[in-house]
Amino acid sequence: MGRCPPSLRLPPRLASCLIALALALAHGVALADSLAMEPSPPLLCRVRWDGRDIPGVMKVTGLIRHTEVVDHRSGGDPSSLRRSPGATTYEPIVLERALGADLEFERWTGKVWAFGGGLGAEVSLRDFRKDIILDLIDELGQRVLSYRVFRCWPSDYVVMGEMNAASPTAPIEALVLQHEGWERDHEVAPPH
Repeated sequence: MGRCPPSLRLPPRLASCLIALALALAHGVALADSLAMEPSPPLLCRVRWDGRDIPGVMKVTGLIRHTEVVDHRSGGDPSSLRRSPGATTYEPIVLERALGADLEFERWTGKVWAFGGGLGAEVSLRDFRKDIILDLIDELGQRVLSYRVFRCWPSDYVVMGEMNAASPTAPIEALVLQHEGWERDHEVAPPH
């Protein structure tokens, strides 16, 4: 295939769609099938709390919601079970990043438990919970999806992770966040 003239600059996603269309037409493949085979570009996750972006977050675990199933019988029916939703729980979120100069992970965990803080001052009940925002960012730096996670607090804080002299790696820090639920921000629409 030929190259695009230098005067014609296309965004990478549009260029790959045009190539998929050309290949589909040349080989008689349905366009939808051709586009379905194309891998999605990678998305980055940006984490925000207290109105600021938290730098360096490399890994964020998924948002998982689980609703308990409650079995019961209806009226006088002794043989058939009915199923209803019960209590809903949310899995913790784990954030990982390289250990660096930013102290936000450490500051937040200090609000949950401050060693040597004195009797009754170990926990900052006023502000140890925070709402956070998880944004998924495409290769052009645009928000594709956004989720709000409510009343988070760090239950675990790992500094340096596991160090192994046989395979040296950069030290990491990890924050395990308990929370009371999440929802998608429907005002953020994927760019077209």
